[in-house]
Amino acid sequence: MNYPVITTLQLQQSVLTDQRILSSEMGGWLDPALVTRLFLCLILSLFVLVAGQAGVHKRFEYKFSFKPPYLAQKDGSVPFWQYDGNAIASAENVRITPSLRSQKGRIWTKDMTNFDWWEVDLTFRVTGRGRIGADGLAFWYSAAKGVEGPVYGSNDQWIGLGVFFDSFDNDNKHNNPYISAMVNDGSKVYDHQNDGSTQQLAGCLRDFRNKPFPVRAKIEYFKNTLTVLIHNGMSNNEKDFELCIRSENVVLPKNGYFGVSAATGGLADDHDVLKFVTHSLRSPDMALVPDSIDQEESAKFESEFEQFQKKNKEQKDAWKKQNPEAAKKLEDEDYDWGVFEDDSVRELKQIFQGQSSMNEVLRDLHRKMDEIIGRQERSLSILNSVQSGGVPQVQGGGGGGGVPVDTIRRDEVNAVLANQRELVSAARDIKNFVADVQGKVTNIQQTQARGQGSVQPVGGGGGDTAYLSSVLNEVRDSVNRVKMDMQNGYARPSGGQQQGQVNCPQVNCVSTMVLIGALAVQLVLIMAYLMFKESKEQQAKKFY
Repeated sequence: MNYPVITTLQLQQSVLTDQRILSSEMGGWLDPALVTRLFLCLILSLFVLVAGQAGVHKRFEYKFSFKPPYLAQKDGSVPFWQYDGNAIASAENVRITPSLRSQKGRIWTKDMTNFDWWEVDLTFRVTGRGRIGADGLAFWYSAAKGVEGPVYGSNDQWIGLGVFFDSFDNDNKHNNPYISAMVNDGSKVYDHQNDGSTQQLAGCLRDFRNKPFPVRAKIEYFKNTLTVLIHNGMSNNEKDFELCIRSENVVLPKNGYFGVSAATGGLADDHDVLKFVTHSLRSPDMALVPDSIDQEESAKFESEFEQFQKKNKEQKDAWKKQNPEAAKKLEDEDYDWGVFEDDSVRELKQIFQGQSSMNEVLRDLHRKMDEIIGRQERSLSILNSVQSGGVPQVQGGGGGGGVPVDTIRRDEVNAVLANQRELVSAARDIKNFVADVQGKVTNIQQTQARGQGSVQPVGGGGGDTAYLSSVLNEVRDSVNRVKMDMQNGYARPSGGQQQGQVNCPQVNCVSTMVLIGALAVQLVLIMAYLMFKESKEQQAKKFY
């Protein structure tokens, strides 16, 4: 159905006419024809607004996108993309250039686009230590893949679009970091001295370096209109975009390649691309028409799936013939042959089995811990019962009094153990002393039996017999004294006994003159050594 086209001027003239008619007839009743006309005018205006804001259909293009996690494969490649130069791909981002001097890197799609209009959501970070960075990062939509060159790491005189995020101020106008867009037909050479200001479609001054959140650039090309929206990275709000560039009547190649490049110079920044998400844009009438390429791909996938099912069935039948017993067992267990178990499913099963075994081990540990805790509780209960059982004490001499319970404390237990250790050491010393005394007595008895005296007392008279009796008396007194100490618990007498005074030994000291002479000799030797050392050092300095 073809709807009439109503311009804004015609709508304004109709509204003004209705306003004049309404103002002229405010004094009386409103005409029904006037009310109908106003209603129709309102309906037509709403229709124009809705028709002008018709929705655009978006479709995610996975062959022209990358995003984390698992951005790069195990071999370092990015699916459907290729990178070279100093670019490094990881699981979380693609570092186009590291923060080293004179670095250049690029990443480009492998396939050419098959849609006319598109929208790219570019998420990146530009970080550096200095206040000023260099050189910058560039987004490309070109008819051919770029190679290493002077324009932000890519070649000059390209055919297509370039959106530049310039970090360094080459023209000394203090207008950087700056974002600009430039269309080239293959004949223009980028003006580095003026930062491309004479060749740009449009631009805006936005600081995109060292932001707390990633910076996002939404680049849209729909019906020959280029729009660039910028998220400055100062907040985590995904809808906080600002209009940076809008240019109409922009003609780009019908099909091309997407790419991102970056370069560093004397100054260096890290240029990291976190996401590159591409959507193809279609109007509502174009979205209803299926693509011939989609039909070809769907037919290709269906044929591959049928071949895979056929091959899987043949392998299953061959396995049944080789392992009839195992196949019969699986059939008895109602095994679902239709379930395909790939490597990931098998890995998940192994992980589940490992977790089950770990769970069983933890249960055994909990059971053993419960047993140990039970034993500890029983031991504590027995110890408490032993500690609570003390010597009963009768109070007041009467039989009806209660029996108090004397509990033992930890410090008392430690004191008892210390006393036991002291008693053991004292008993060991006594044993050694008694053994020594016994040896001496044995030697004396042997000497007396042979009739040879090894010790002659002074003054004679008593002879060996008197000396032996005195020694025996001393030994007897010592043994009795040790027994008394053992019975009294090695309690030292506090009073009533005076300890004997110990006289210091007499030492013969040297005289004063001898000491002074020795000190003088030492002083002379020291001075002679110092003079000899100084003369040697002076002789050694002559050679320098």
